[in-house]
Amino acid sequence: MPVVSAAAGLLLGASLAVAAPEPLLRIQDPALLESSGLAVSALHVGVLWTHADGGSVAEVRAVDRSGETVAVVTLAGVDPYDPEALAPHRARDGTSQLWLADIGDNLAERDEVSVFRFDEPRSLSDSTVPATSFRFNYPDGPHDAEALLVQPRTGRVFIATKEIAGAGLYRAPPDLVPQSAGINRLERVADAPSLVTDGAFLRDGRFVLRTYTSVYVYARPGQQIASTPLPPQPQGESIAVDGRRLLVGSEGEKSAVYAVPLPGREPAATPASEPQPTGDSRREPWWRDARLAVRVAAALVAMAVIGLVLRRRRRHT
Repeated sequence: MPVVSAAAGLLLGASLAVAAPEPLLRIQDPALLESSGLAVSALHVGVLWTHADGGSVAEVRAVDRSGETVAVVTLAGVDPYDPEALAPHRARDGTSQLWLADIGDNLAERDEVSVFRFDEPRSLSDSTVPATSFRFNYPDGPHDAEALLVQPRTGRVFIATKEIAGAGLYRAPPDLVPQSAGINRLERVADAPSLVTDGAFLRDGRFVLRTYTSVYVYARPGQQIASTPLPPQPQGESIAVDGRRLLVGSEGEKSAVYAVPLPGREPAATPASEPQPTGDSRREPWWRDARLAVRVAAALVAMAVIGLVLRRRRRHT
């Protein structure tokens, strides 16, 4: 977690949004104190998959309606760097899959990032499963990222970077090569909002990106069609699509998962084709979100004060 985003989430916990609704559930597992990704199970009713931020083991956890962990699934032979996102997908043969994204890079120093694809277990029990690993790199150097999206119809992989300014949406090649065969080069296809912490595709081809405080809906890369503030959360990290509603989660002890309506109108009856780059690449500047602006400004002021204090101490030592 970058210093600025951490300070923005912790120094000013107060939010200008409306009062939060009742949570759908509260995550009880202490191992999920830093719950990051979120996905709705396609095989088990009332079950969500999530995972911890970072860590030395690649694993996902199934959480039921009471918030209790009912299964821990470990990916065999995977030594992750910083897992940050989780995305569901149904393969062409109907197999329900999960994609775990090892894309965190707080210091922007990784030459490549990784994503692991595995089949969703049909039984809810602790297990170790095989996974297919894919490596990616950016065309313009390293980026920190926390959002992975997998396009429903094509299985195309997208990554949204997490930056205060200059954030982008990147698209992977249509045919991925596994880790043993080489690296998949990403392509920047649109700008993205500042400080994106997760994203997800809708079944009709639209997709959503969330920040700490808001969610944005896109018809295709660069074409935003709706947005809305999210319930106040200690550190809003995750988002998943559940029918016509969105589920949003957060880090923190016994963190809440809220169900919120999808903003914007329903699209036309014809499903959208695969998203393509567009000339209308409207990036939401970070100052357009007033609450985020206040938090970031407070964080920057706080860091400046801390830096001044440390310099003064060094002068007197």
